Amino acid sequence: MDKLWAPWRMKYILGHRKQRCVFCRICAKTGGNRMLIKRSRLSFAALNAFPYNNGHLLIMPNRHIGEISRLTDEEILDMQKLLADMTRLLAKTLKPAGFNIGMNLGRTAGAGITDHLHWHIVPRFDGDTNFMPVIGSTKIISQSLDELRRLLIKNI
Repeated sequence: MDKLWAPWRMKYILGHRKQRCVFCRICAKTGGNRMLIKRSRLSFAALNAFPYNNGHLLIMPNRHIGEISRLTDEEILDMQKLLADMTRLLAKTLKPAGFNIGMNLGRTAGAGITDHLHWHIVPRFDGDTNFMPVIGSTKIISQSLDELRRLLIKNI
């Protein structure tokens, strides 16, 4: 069996169950926050530290909340506006062929973090599914998070 070494994953594996919500930590940080892309009044957009594809962003409310039914109308509208803004930004910056946009509610539905709602915006590119994920169960992300953040911030 071939191995693909990914030592940066240990940070995720070992630190995944920290006492404070990872999204709340991103939201609370000011200056030097390398995950934050844009903040609106009631929500924010951030890079996914473990992306499904290049350009994978998350949209979440500032408030720590895990149930969509508990969002206020203002929060829903604010998040939807930010979702549209970030989709336009990704389209302009990365020029993907399409997007997958979705929210996983509950562990059984695929949510890795269940207690802080978040939408996924996953840019899709022609040919982004190739033999590596199919045969090797390995996904290749061709751009660093820092480089991606610089490009996105430049185009806001």
